[in-house]
Amino acid sequence: MRDMRRTTDFADIYDRYFSRVYNYVRYRLRSPEAADDVAGRVFEAALEKLGTYDPSRAPVQVWLFAIARNAIADWFRARGRGEGVSLEETAEPAAKEPRADSVLEKEQENAMLLEAVAALEPRSRDIIALKFSSGMTNRDIAAVTGLGESNVGVIIYRAVKRLQEALAEKKI
Repeated sequence: MRDMRRTTDFADIYDRYFSRVYNYVRYRLRSPEAADDVAGRVFEAALEKLGTYDPSRAPVQVWLFAIARNAIADWFRARGRGEGVSLEETAEPAAKEPRADSVLEKEQENAMLLEAVAALEPRSRDIIALKFSSGMTNRDIAAVTGLGESNVGVIIYRAVKRLQEALAEKKI
């Protein structure tokens, strides 16, 4: 009966959080294949550790995103490089079919935004990813990162300001 409850709990967690975890991982890694692999590892680890999860210590979302951050760090470590992202990795593959000008323009704007995000320091990049790719609150980001909630707010404010300045220079 206990295993049945654990399976049901995990299925609920998976259904509720998979897309948010995947979006965060995809945002950080820029590779759909790597994101699939790492997001899968996050939920494998969560299933293995579900018995040790203590809801009084942190909400499920915080616990999952802490696992995701560690999985991302492991992915970068396994490749022998820091968390810098090259421009080649941020660009999506070119479309095989011609697109309308407005779509191409939007893709160029997105590429410039990704370039600006890639230029942020790693901590700011990570916090921006948690905030905007997964929709986490500053309080939850603080719990995941171990920073104070007000510090998270300041980092987000400064990072967004730097992004706005970088995009203004490019006239976006």
